[in-house]
Amino acid sequence: MLYWLVKYVILGPLLRLFFRPTIEGLENVPRKGGAILASNHLAVADSFFLPLMIPRRVTFLAKREYFTGKGIKGRFKRAFFSGVGQVPIDRASAAAAQGALDTGVRLLREGHLLGIYPEGTRSPDGRLYKGKIGVARMAMEAGVPVIPVVMVGTDKANPIGSKMWRPHRIRIVIGEPLDFSRYDGLGGDRFVERSVTDEIMYALMEMSGQEYVDVYAAKLKDPVPPQRRKPAADRVPGAKAG
Repeated sequence: MLYWLVKYVILGPLLRLFFRPTIEGLENVPRKGGAILASNHLAVADSFFLPLMIPRRVTFLAKREYFTGKGIKGRFKRAFFSGVGQVPIDRASAAAAQGALDTGVRLLREGHLLGIYPEGTRSPDGRLYKGKIGVARMAMEAGVPVIPVVMVGTDKANPIGSKMWRPHRIRIVIGEPLDFSRYDGLGGDRFVERSVTDEIMYALMEMSGQEYVDVYAAKLKDPVPPQRRKPAADRVPGAKAG
């Protein structure tokens, strides 16, 4: 209930008034059944405007930290993210990463529309970064299409580090669904999963016009040397950015 109240009563009308969002290619989103909306990720605002403009309910896999805060602010964030249908995932270990993937597959098989950011985190500079293979693994295991989505203008409305959003036109472009049924039975093959992920990222690059960078965005944000990173880094699906 809170999801629809936020969308149509509490927050949605204000977002439409101040940002005048538009959407193209809405016919590419199936009216029912499981599917993945794979989007570029420019700002926190992406996770507000995409559900706003999609008639169906969109579920995101959100990082667990959004649900573990303390005090009044922590309780408010936990209630808000839970109420609007966000599902917490833990990215701290290989077992946790696999649990996140399993959660995504379960939701897709139940017919949910799952929002995923293949880059795994917000772009630090507006370029498009290498996708993590979690999106491919979930699509292949659940047998669902991947629908490329491009967000335009959210980084201007919600620049990194900004505390207040700034009125700016938001545009969303939805591409034609990508069908990976030709890889049935090949789930778990990392070469195939990388190929599928790269195909998704190529579609996003073509649609957005962003410069593509063949490294993980998290690598630019994380000062920890690669040899000290946890082994689950490439297996966690694109949760909401921190």
